[in-house]
Amino acid sequence: MTDTTSLTGEKITFDGTGKLRVPDNPIILYIEGDGTGPDIWRATVRVLDGAVARAYGGRRRIVWREALAGEKAYEAVGSHLPEETLKAIKEYLVALKGPLTTPVGGGFRSINVTLRQVLDLYACIRPVRYYAGTPSPLREPEKTNMVIFRENTEDVYAGIEWPAQSSEARKVVNFLNTQMGCHISPEAGIGIKPMSAAGSQRLVRKAIIFALQTGRPSVTLMHKGNIMKYTEGAFKTWGYELAAAEFKDRVITEEQLWREFDGRAPADRIIIKDRIADSIFQQVLLRPEEYSVIATPNLNGDYLSDALAAQVGGLGMAPGANIGDRYAVFEATHGSAPKYANLDKINPSSLILSGTMMLEYLDWTEAANLIHEGLARTIQARTVTYDLARLMPGARELSCSGFASALLDNLSCGPS
Repeated sequence: MTDTTSLTGEKITFDGTGKLRVPDNPIILYIEGDGTGPDIWRATVRVLDGAVARAYGGRRRIVWREALAGEKAYEAVGSHLPEETLKAIKEYLVALKGPLTTPVGGGFRSINVTLRQVLDLYACIRPVRYYAGTPSPLREPEKTNMVIFRENTEDVYAGIEWPAQSSEARKVVNFLNTQMGCHISPEAGIGIKPMSAAGSQRLVRKAIIFALQTGRPSVTLMHKGNIMKYTEGAFKTWGYELAAAEFKDRVITEEQLWREFDGRAPADRIIIKDRIADSIFQQVLLRPEEYSVIATPNLNGDYLSDALAAQVGGLGMAPGANIGDRYAVFEATHGSAPKYANLDKINPSSLILSGTMMLEYLDWTEAANLIHEGLARTIQARTVTYDLARLMPGARELSCSGFASALLDNLSCGPS
């Protein structure tokens, strides 16, 4: 791990109450990522540093330090996720990460999943918002404004599985067939879907706290509990139980909303409700304004967050963060796109917006707001990267670095 500047920085810490203490010169780790990662990292750091400098006039600055993961780490030290990188995240608490390549169907395990498991980053948070002028398949994409809280450590993404015809899979199948009354082919591959009350409730708790702190009107529990009754159905039940036990004076259910309040929620309450997974996919298209914060198990959240990204411009416009009770890793939500590596072509907005989420996490909201406003102006001027330009007649296509330059120019304007 190397210091990217000659500046001296300080560590982010927690105070005695568990609140984040952020110095004016925090050390923050970055992982470039594979494929297009270096391109979008170079664009992103320019925008983040520019926004911080403009917002605080030099009083605050980020001191970036590189941590290795992915192909760059393997070439340097022979490991895709060095122990030194995990130790560094534990020491400095906050990191910004580009996309990392994960083989499909074999090879090493996903680095992203490993980071979430090892660091207990149990909440994958994916905001979805629309910037005017962005091409969208919807007639009214501006109605899409949601934040997905996806459970990050359980469900099928826990990684407990065995390949078909392996001795381990056959052992599990034999047990299920002989001891549990199941009827599974001995040749089947096996995956386990663990879900617990503790894991589900801490995710729902974080979603409710976010909704209360940001003035969001509702939290929806997305699940497939009509079929998977003891996992996803339990997620729904545990979510309602948590809301009633810890937030009874701040939340109301949909049933209470109509029985006690004639469908009009009191100003100091948020609504907690639930929807079946397949149903909510069509509802976020037809009635997106009815959904604000969505809490869901892992696999559902993976599907839904990508589908929602398509409504507001695609994964190139989709930020994300993996956050636990102590550590936070902010990341681009798209893949590494190796065919575009080193072409200075790809849209850097996903990583830029993930960095903006990081600024908000640090409570540097003035800098974050500058980026949101600058990004909106850049898109409205129809100066965009190829992924958006091909869908916007009359747009001027910019390179990855050129888009960052345009965004930086727009930071100097007044509010949009």
